[in-house]
Amino acid sequence: MTSKQRAYLKSIAQTTEPIFQIGKNGLTPEITEAILLALDARELVKISVLNNCLEDPKDMCQVLSERTHSVPVQVIGKKIVLYKPAKKNAKIKLPS
Repeated sequence: MTSKQRAYLKSIAQTTEPIFQIGKNGLTPEITEAILLALDARELVKISVLNNCLEDPKDMCQVLSERTHSVPVQVIGKKIVLYKPAKKNAKIKLPS
């Protein structure tokens, strides 16, 4: 992914509200599965890590991207943004 494409995805994520919150239980298989389903439906997902979560958001982003086969776009503070291009009917057209 180029820096131009990453910047484009960051601009979309800036106006998007987080659709998942990860709390004290951390990354459970259920959360990972739900994020995978959301990535398949939306392509771009923003996740909020709550203050009571003991895990590091950067480490969580790496683990989530490996488990969901997605691309980590950014981690800012306690927010994680992941991108997974759709196989059919892509909603997000990345600049080349």
